[in-house]
Amino acid sequence: MRCSPVPRLLFSQLVSVSQDARSPTESYFMWLWHSRLYLYSAAALVFGLWFLLKKKSVSKDSSKEENDKADKAPKKNDRETKEVHVSGVKIFYGSQTGTAKGFANELSEEVKALGLPAEVIDMKDYDPDDQLADECISKSVCVFLVATYTDGQPTENAEWFCKWLEEASTDFRYGKTYLKGLRYAVFGLGNSVYVGHYNTVCKNVDKWLWMLSGRRIMTRGEGDCNVVKSLNGSIQADFLAWKVKFLNRLKTLAKGEKKNCSGKCKTEGSCKNKRKERQEEEKKTSPQNNSSEDDLVESSSDEDEFGLPDEKKTVLDVEDLGNIMNSIKKAKSKEESQRDGQMVKLSKLNGVQKIEDEGERREMITPALREALTKQGYKLIGSHSGVKLCRWTKSMLRGRGGCYKHTFYGIESHRCMETTPSLACANKCVFCWRHHTNPVGTEWRWKMDPAEKILEDALEKHQNMIRQFRGVPGVKPDRYEEGLAVKHCALSLVGEPIMYPEINNFIRLLHHHQISSFLVTNAQFPQEIRSLVPVTQLYVSVDASTQDSLKKIDRPLFKDFWPRFLDSLKALGEKKQRTVYRLTLVKSWNVEEMQAYSELIALGQPDFIEVKGVTYCGESSASSLTMANVPWHQEVVTFVQQLADMLPEYEIACEHEHSNCLLIAHTKFKVDGEWWTWIDYERFQELVQAYDESGGQQTFSALDYVAKTPSWALFGAQEQGFDPAETRFQRRNKSKDISGC
Repeated sequence: MRCSPVPRLLFSQLVSVSQDARSPTESYFMWLWHSRLYLYSAAALVFGLWFLLKKKSVSKDSSKEENDKADKAPKKNDRETKEVHVSGVKIFYGSQTGTAKGFANELSEEVKALGLPAEVIDMKDYDPDDQLADECISKSVCVFLVATYTDGQPTENAEWFCKWLEEASTDFRYGKTYLKGLRYAVFGLGNSVYVGHYNTVCKNVDKWLWMLSGRRIMTRGEGDCNVVKSLNGSIQADFLAWKVKFLNRLKTLAKGEKKNCSGKCKTEGSCKNKRKERQEEEKKTSPQNNSSEDDLVESSSDEDEFGLPDEKKTVLDVEDLGNIMNSIKKAKSKEESQRDGQMVKLSKLNGVQKIEDEGERREMITPALREALTKQGYKLIGSHSGVKLCRWTKSMLRGRGGCYKHTFYGIESHRCMETTPSLACANKCVFCWRHHTNPVGTEWRWKMDPAEKILEDALEKHQNMIRQFRGVPGVKPDRYEEGLAVKHCALSLVGEPIMYPEINNFIRLLHHHQISSFLVTNAQFPQEIRSLVPVTQLYVSVDASTQDSLKKIDRPLFKDFWPRFLDSLKALGEKKQRTVYRLTLVKSWNVEEMQAYSELIALGQPDFIEVKGVTYCGESSASSLTMANVPWHQEVVTFVQQLADMLPEYEIACEHEHSNCLLIAHTKFKVDGEWWTWIDYERFQELVQAYDESGGQQTFSALDYVAKTPSWALFGAQEQGFDPAETRFQRRNKSKDISGC
């Protein structure tokens, strides 16, 4: 059924009338209602824009504020670093020869270059009882550079400091925490040749500081004067390597060392697992990025020596220690097997041990030693030899007299070359003319130069030094020409010539050049004395007559120095050529041992005994010798007279007053009331040539090449040993110089 169109029309008309009847306000609200979706969207857009602008403005303000704080913060942090972490470095030194003092000054300059205060302190000027405890709260770092002296004792300037430290470490009144808070580092100066006493002082100082709860900031350093065993080639290089590590450690401390995590964090409880996870993650991402730890942790000597991998030189877990120890043991066993497998043979010439592998040996003369010896006037030859012009050579070139060898044995001093094929020595005598600048050792462990090269260079350098006197006022032309032709060689310059493995070859070369040989040894190598080929005259230094005084005066390196000394005297007595005991008198040290000297003379039965007053060579920190220890000539004469009275087969033969020296000779050299102590050098060359050509079968003795002693050289003569053919020269307003070879 369909609707009629009339009602529909009525409805539309009614609606139209109702709309026309609304007010404008009602129409506005109706429009808002119908447009509400668009209005909400517009409002959200406006609010979003406003929020973004506001956030950007706040960000600018906060960044500006942070920048202002950052500009002020560095100055404050730098000031706090200097004030709180490291206030300065105090460098204490115990030195006998000045080496440790030099290292202290060098380190001080390096520390100052880092912007930190540094103070160098002589241990003798520091009272540890009153001052050392203050270093625990001063935020300073204390460095101890200490040398080891005779018998493992501290140097003179460090004696009191070490004595106090030792007593305090065991004194209950100080307590075990007396030095808690003290940060320190120790570097020692020693010589590994002294077995049993190597760097004893530095080890003790390190131990005593630790016992008093001092905190070691890095591994103890040990410098070695023995270039053979020094890790870096010399004690200077050892100190340089240690110094670099110390300065790196100091930089870390100055920045503020991070404390080790205790395993408990305030916010998250135990962080042990997190740390482990972080380490594992770092290994995955950067397994070899350990450079940050290298400055904080120093490897031990074993690790350095056996070349452990880099990752094992940082902080180690306990479970890794087993692997490391196995690596070290394997490396050590490998090294020992290589060393045992290395062929060692005896020299055919004189029996000194030589290792065949010369390529790995080090040179005896280090750069620092070369500089020191060059300043003293030595002309160095190769890596272990030297030559120097004796003052008596210069004197006789001018016609002003010769040395005591000229008086006693008839050498021509202006034709004598003083040299040595080995600068190293097995003693450190208190009266050493060289102030212990030469190296020491008990066996040959250095690179070796051939004897031919040493002699060639020695003659060349000696002749060059003689040529410098050409045209010098007072030099006699005939003496100058004669001086260019060397006729005698005194192997007594410095060191122990008999240590040189090719010493026999060197002596043969001298004789081949018609040069006589005067060799001096310190009586510590008896086997080498026995195997020595004939020399013109062989000396043994007898500086004391008892074990205690010899140890005090010669300060030998060998532990069995006394048996070696006695055996050397016995070996000297077995020689058929001319032999000499050389006695050096040191007042208040060895002049009262008359009976003991006579017993030693009976043991070796030398042909001659030279007795000489010690020569004072100036003040030296390496020796306590003073002018008070130098005997007057008359005191030497009195000693010699008393000694000669105790020797039934010996008498006083000659005197050289200028050298403060006298000669006691065996009476077999006194023929028909006349002394024959001089040497027939041409006859000696004939005899030694026949000996060599016969392969040692045609022997000869000291009496086969003697010459008559002139009257002016005899004891009691008016000339007192001064050759009347020379012109005596007295220096005006200058102290008398009694030095000489």
